[in-house]
Amino acid sequence: MKMKTLLLSLGIAAGSLSAAGANAAAEYTFKLHHFLPPMSMAHRDFLAPWAEKIKKESNGRIDIEVYPAMQLGGKPPQLFDQVRKGVVDISWTVAGYTPGRFPKGEVFELPFMATSAEVTSMAIQEYGSKEMQKELADVHVLALHTHAPGSLHSRNKMIKTMDDLADMKVRAPNKAMAEAFSNVGSSPIFMPVTQMTSALSKGILDVAALPFEVVAPMKIYELATNHTEIKGERGLYAQFFIFSMNKKVYESLPADLQKVIDNNSGIELSQHIGQLFDKSEQWGYDIAKKNGNSFYSLPATEVKRWQDAMQSVTDDWIADMGPEGKRLYDEANGLISKYQKQVGK
Repeated sequence: MKMKTLLLSLGIAAGSLSAAGANAAAEYTFKLHHFLPPMSMAHRDFLAPWAEKIKKESNGRIDIEVYPAMQLGGKPPQLFDQVRKGVVDISWTVAGYTPGRFPKGEVFELPFMATSAEVTSMAIQEYGSKEMQKELADVHVLALHTHAPGSLHSRNKMIKTMDDLADMKVRAPNKAMAEAFSNVGSSPIFMPVTQMTSALSKGILDVAALPFEVVAPMKIYELATNHTEIKGERGLYAQFFIFSMNKKVYESLPADLQKVIDNNSGIELSQHIGQLFDKSEQWGYDIAKKNGNSFYSLPATEVKRWQDAMQSVTDDWIADMGPEGKRLYDEANGLISKYQKQVGK
């Protein structure tokens, strides 16, 4: 009985020491800054769990404080420079919010380029590691990824043909899609997703170009109740995102903690993020449907009209990139095809 009591006491003591170790002050505390609200899928299912995983795998030596909705100040287009300059330690942002900053990556934002978020995210991660080293040299890249292809969400009428967009004020998510929407006769207005709820409610926008994943947390479904889906092997458009860490901060970590970061970076992380974004499309769709909203899917013949009308955007990008343009375009396309075969999507 005495031996049993002693073993039990030792077990309790060991457990207490383990708990104390887990709760001890971290050796490194980092700030992770992003632009979406805390109820967004990206915060809830990606960024906060990623921070917790780093903490667990570092045995509490790294603590990452996640600040959503630009809580540390600034605007979404400033997030990349915030991490580059060390204002924050880690940031997650949309590359297209700073047009022209990452020209090689813009190939994934061209109309009818992207497929599922999982596939396109893996493709841009591999592409970026080879082709975007110079553009991303000032930060330590954790992952590149995209969201699922965007749909159109209209305030006053259903978009059933390209002609329905004539003279309508359409949110352009990036430079390429601003040109694409101009090609079909609409009036594109470039703005980050964080401004769209207000813009729709005030009538500044008629149509929001967005994935369904964002429709729910930003409550777009309450303001734009007509949803047009553009289905097919390649979707209408996607944004690409940069998840990065301040380079000096990463390099200051001891090798074992760098390995913890490395083990939670790269193509496996890109694939995981893409899977989350694909899954959340249905979540956003279901919430809009529950609200009683209307839905329409463009027929293949109409999609072809849009593709033809927007082809010049791709041609212009290839020309603007000079001698490398066609090679980069073909490489991006090839990587998408490669991962489509690999994951079966």
